[in-house]
Amino acid sequence: MPALKPTDFAATVCWVGLVPEDPDGIASERIEQLDLGFEGPRGDSHSGLTRPSCSRVTSQHPKGTEIANARQVSVVSAEELDAIAAEMGLPSIDPVWIGATLVIKGIPGFTHVPPSSRLQGPDGVTLVIDMENRPCHLPAKEIEPIHPTKGKAFKAAAKHRRGVTAWVERPGSLRIGDVLRLHVPDQPQWEYLDQARG
Repeated sequence: MPALKPTDFAATVCWVGLVPEDPDGIASERIEQLDLGFEGPRGDSHSGLTRPSCSRVTSQHPKGTEIANARQVSVVSAEELDAIAAEMGLPSIDPVWIGATLVIKGIPGFTHVPPSSRLQGPDGVTLVIDMENRPCHLPAKEIEPIHPTKGKAFKAAAKHRRGVTAWVERPGSLRIGDVLRLHVPDQPQWEYLDQARG
């Protein structure tokens, strides 16, 4: 019996980018096509089968420990970027400022799709959603020179709207206009989740 359920929810890719391999900050660069191998986006600083652990997982691993790389791709929602911009009093959020890999449109509440969901593209390329991408202070450094006094507002405005991190389950490529179909785990929510979170 399949463990993942194809859904009627789908998203259109509306922006594609890469963070250069030797980045100065977190900014990404817009590209025409994203080529994805098992190691992640080819030519991206987040690519690799492993990565050093960061502050998000210090409860499990000392910072800098080599772990599997479930943060190969940063996927954000156009609708949620619009909501962040509105809260910050900006006309828009440039995906470059937040180091995005993909901006997609069409899946409501995208940041909170279930972990382990899949996004599958036309050629079979498949991304596995790891978890919500927590906002940090780094985008402020990209925003502030363009919109003085606004950068520090990003972290609060992006809470629960920052998209997800993902890793490549099946290689392929993505371009603007491609459609990603959402597949979700076919299991109920764990009844003790609130208790475990405290």
